Amino acid sequence: MSQPSMNPEAMPHHATLSAGRMYLATAAMVLGNLLLPYAVHQIPDAGRIFLPIFFFTLVAGWRFGAQVGVLTGILSPLANHFLTGMPPAPMLQDIMLQSALLGAMAAIAASRWPRATVQVLALVVVLHQALVLLPMLIHSGLQPCAATFRLRVPGILLQILGGFSVLWLMGRFLPRNLGSTREG
Repeated sequence: MSQPSMNPEAMPHHATLSAGRMYLATAAMVLGNLLLPYAVHQIPDAGRIFLPIFFFTLVAGWRFGAQVGVLTGILSPLANHFLTGMPPAPMLQDIMLQSALLGAMAAIAASRWPRATVQVLALVVVLHQALVLLPMLIHSGLQPCAATFRLRVPGILLQILGGFSVLWLMGRFLPRNLGSTREG
């Protein structure tokens, strides 16, 4: 059996990011995931409502692919924890897994639907929340799960509408050789 061609021209551009560009993109997305949660956490209990730690993970996975999305998803909660104490240690592992899952889901969706749309981002974000809340549904039942989902609606909307806006801006103003060939 012959090996499949590894022709970079045949692969999506995000899959061919050089190591330096991958780490630069990851660092930029992690920085965003440090600054946004810091700002949001100035309001009591706003982190549980606006879900800021996930915002740039969604963007990273969509724009730069699974490697950057998953790395951003893992490194952002770690960096936030060590710099600010948020998320708290008992929640850190769960938040890292949830965030990495979102980065991977965004990359998978972007490979299927190369153009970011509000509808596709909504599908990714709502499916992510459904998967994240599934253990709560199984363990605690529908009512607590639905209440948690309702609490998170502002954060879900922020991810969808804000993520779409950031991806659109990146598609318009970032040179193509710095990211994927996807249009946002």
